[in-house]
This record gives sequence, structure tokens and C-alpha cells, in this order.
Amino acid sequence: MSTDDPRLPARSEMLTAMNSRDSSYEGVFYTAVKTTGIFCRPTCTARKPLPKNVDFYRTVDEALAAGFRPCKRCRPLQPPAQVPRWVASLLAAVEADPMRRWTDEDVLARGLDPVRTRRWFKQHFGMTFHTYLRSRRLGLALGSLQLGDSIDGVAYDHGYESVSGFREAFRKAFGTTPGQGDELTPLHFDRLATPLGPMIAMAEERGIVLLEFVDRPALVDELAELRRLGYRPLPGSHSHLEQLAEELTAYFAGNLQQFTVPVHMLGTPFEMAVWAALRDLSYGETCSYGEIAEQLGRPRASRAVGRANGRNWISIVVPCHRVLGADGSLTGYGGGKARKEYLLRLERESVGKVGQLPLLQVAS
Repeated sequence: MSTDDPRLPARSEMLTAMNSRDSSYEGVFYTAVKTTGIFCRPTCTARKPLPKNVDFYRTVDEALAAGFRPCKRCRPLQPPAQVPRWVASLLAAVEADPMRRWTDEDVLARGLDPVRTRRWFKQHFGMTFHTYLRSRRLGLALGSLQLGDSIDGVAYDHGYESVSGFREAFRKAFGTTPGQGDELTPLHFDRLATPLGPMIAMAEERGIVLLEFVDRPALVDELAELRRLGYRPLPGSHSHLEQLAEELTAYFAGNLQQFTVPVHMLGTPFEMAVWAALRDLSYGETCSYGEIAEQLGRPRASRAVGRANGRNWISIVVPCHRVLGADGSLTGYGGGKARKEYLLRLERESVGKVGQLPLLQVAS
């Protein structure tokens, strides 16, 4: 029985996660119901089976090999939060002509239901499709203003019928006037699918600023702090986000040991020193908070190191998951203990699989 696999969490822990539909266990295990012959994700919304009828498997391949069929409701064969083909096609059309003003009739002409489209964007981006379009267009307008283009020219070039209409839309979106656009820093964002569930990634010209699992409790506060720092999140593609998506895919496949995507970190000098120590940890290596404190010449600062570790907004790329408690326990990971254990196991099993790549470069 795969429930006894030592690579899985304790059975009681998995039962609790299954019953609470805990998204932090996405990709960590799969639930197989012996009475129906079906296996599901931990987050499946179907009625929960009796514990005695449940087996757990580490991968979909193991569940399939045991004779179970994939659930048609939660679709465990698809990566968590995978963008549906119809959404990917729609996003590609938006990127091909970001100035286009879409109507519900345009959506219908592509064979899509406007209500379904609105609901999907609201759920996954926190805004409707039409709000997404306006935010994308305003983000491009902000970029043009910061390159020195005139307000009048930017307004008409980006599809606004009047300069006053552009000014009002700009004020509502950014809380300031187009003339003060130089004081804002656009922060492009996207959702990335991973085997452990969806993540949100944000980038500016200097590099990745944030990479977090979308269910991280602190994410709301982090986004609020970014706004206080002058950042304005805007949906849309960016070369840093595209590179990050490629490198994350290679990392989860066990084919990448060092990230090369630029990152831009925001913190105190002490936090920056802690994050630099994290970047020095080799792939597959772990250490304790106390060991980092010793390394920094502050042996009594292990708690401060723990707080700085928790303040790391760039998960996986800046590997805070490699830091353990003094007793070796899996403590202090915002993405959840199960994810931390998964990442450490992935790295242990992949050590030596690929050669070391250049060290991560971090923008100051």
C-alpha cells in the first residue's frame, strides 16, 4: 500500500489535509478511494470518503499503476492551476493587440461565454476580463509616459477617446495624475502553475520582486507593502516572468540547480545579509537558523534570522526552504511544511542529475 511510502506525510496528516481541502498539499499526495476506484487531488470538492476506504499515493503514475482512475471533477492529471486552452488562446490574442477594446460580442465571436470568462479572470487574477484589459492598457501607457511621451499622445495611442478620460482612468488606477507617473514603478505580474499549486510572480525592470504560493497567508500584507513602496501591480507579460516560468519548470523536473533570472530584493541590511547567505546554500544542502547567525557574526541572532527568512518574498529562487530548525525540524516555511518537505526531497533526489549552473545574481 503506497500509504506506507516513507516519502509521504503521516497518514493522519494527509487525512486532515484531505478533509480540509488544504491547498498547501497540492502535488504532495493523491487520494485514492478503494470503493470507487477513483483518485483525486487533496483539494477535490467531491464528498469525502471514509478514512478506511482511502489510500494515498505520491504521484499520479503510482495511483494509475495501482488501477485507479482520475477524478473527472478535480482532474489530477492536469498540473494544478493550469491555464485552460481557451484562456491561453484569449490571453495570446490580448498580447498580440493589447490596445484593442474588447466587448462581450468579441468574446462570443471566439466561441466563449462572457460570464464564464468574467468568472475565470475574477477567480484567478482578482479582476474581471475587461478590468484586466484596462489594467494592461494603462500599464503600457505608464511605460510610454516614463519614456517621455506626451500625455496627449499617450492617451490617443492607447485607445482613449479623450485626454480627460485618460486622466480619470489613470487617477483611478494609480491614485495620481499622468504627470506624476515617473513616481510610480510598474510591477508586472502573472500566475504560474507548479506541481505544488499556483504561484504569483511579480517583476520590475531590475528583476523578480515576488514569487509566492497564492494561498500564503502573508501574501495580502506583502502586496499592500509593495503598494506603499510605490509599486503598481499590472497584469501582463515581462521577459523576467517568462524566464522565471521556464526555470521553474526545469527546477521541478529536477533539471536545474541554480536560477539565473534576475531578482530585486527589498529589505534592511541585515535581511539582505540573511538572503545572501540563503543564496550561498548549495542545491540539496540545508542549514539551521543558528548556523546562519554564526556565519553572519551574530551567534545570538537566530530568531532575527528566522524573521528575515520569513520576510523573503521570493520563494524557491531564494531558497529559504533549505533552512531547518536547530533539531532538524521542518519549521518556518510560509508555503507550508508539506511543500517544504517536497522541495527538499526533490533536491536530494536530483543532486548530481545536472551540472551546477552559474550562481544566482541578485540586483542591489
